[in-house]
Amino acid sequence: MKIVVAIDSFKGSLSSTEAGQAISAGIHRVDADAKVIIRPLADGGEGTVAALVQGMGGTRQNVTVMGPLMTPVNCEYGIIPDTRTAVLEMSGAAGITLVPEKKRNPLHTTTYGVGQVIRDAISKGCRRFIVGIGGSATNDGGIGMLQALGFGFLDKNGSPIPPNAQGLSQLASITTNSVIPQLSECEFRIACDVTNVLCGPLGCSAVYGPQKGATPAMIHRMDQWLDHYAALAKEQFPNADPLFPGTGAAGGLGFAFLTFTNAVLESGIKIILDETRLEHHIKDADIVITGEGHLDAQTAMGKAPMGVAELAKKFGKPVIAFAGCVTKDAVECNTNGIDAFFPILRSISTLEDAMEPENAKANLADTAEQVFRLWTIRT
Repeated sequence: MKIVVAIDSFKGSLSSTEAGQAISAGIHRVDADAKVIIRPLADGGEGTVAALVQGMGGTRQNVTVMGPLMTPVNCEYGIIPDTRTAVLEMSGAAGITLVPEKKRNPLHTTTYGVGQVIRDAISKGCRRFIVGIGGSATNDGGIGMLQALGFGFLDKNGSPIPPNAQGLSQLASITTNSVIPQLSECEFRIACDVTNVLCGPLGCSAVYGPQKGATPAMIHRMDQWLDHYAALAKEQFPNADPLFPGTGAAGGLGFAFLTFTNAVLESGIKIILDETRLEHHIKDADIVITGEGHLDAQTAMGKAPMGVAELAKKFGKPVIAFAGCVTKDAVECNTNGIDAFFPILRSISTLEDAMEPENAKANLADTAEQVFRLWTIRT
């Protein structure tokens, strides 16, 4: 029997790989000869680096970069050596969790550190990039990142502007003569699951600015500055399109990637499924297992387990899901490709006890064992 396990992390408890290993242990109590293939799963957001590094033989890298407040932060990213691919989450260098709530002000935060991470990966031989751009603290249109890569963003006197949204108010010209030459050899797959445009009522300033600390007055000004920035960019890069869906992601970082680099914006789960070659493993599987820490109606609306289920149903494979807990409306998953799902809690427990990694592993392994005892009888 061949079983493919692609389960998302149980956030705060188990990584994707650890959850897969626990399921494998439970299955092998029932069938020691079962072939269990564990593939990493994430949606391009938090946990993507860990999932792909652990699941694809990658290595973890650490680099000190300029954080969103222009102070040093340590950023971890991953390198998959076989494909010279770097995997990073922009939030590791410019995320909102790096900014204390009282200091949140998108006029002053920067994506400069994201560009520094990319430079570090390029110096280590990477030419392919998978970048998750959720959870940003920024609204700088990506100019901070681009400045770190050598693009010039200058004021009317030819001096560099500050690498933040406030700096955009001074922008008069854009130069490319100092861009690092290796950037032209690089390609970027940007995990982007939002469709916001750069400017306007559905733009990054209006929609995401408030949660980053923006007042209505700030939103109005930042929107004007970004519109001017996009117009200047289009003079040198005719394909620049601030109305393209996703350009408003991460405070305009989506626009920066699409306009100034060889990049595509894609669904995060699509990127992960492609990069892990999950389809190749599912084709001849007998059963597919997925899941996540909390299974509910939101899961059925396109989260990572549904990407796995959709792929499995392409080949007519049965799909089981495990979860730390499930809600009543999780039944929506049954009409979207998951044939049956199982919560793993074995007894009344506090949330803290349930999320303790050793307890979660034991509960997941025990539940998988019992499900596969029934599956063995069925087959």
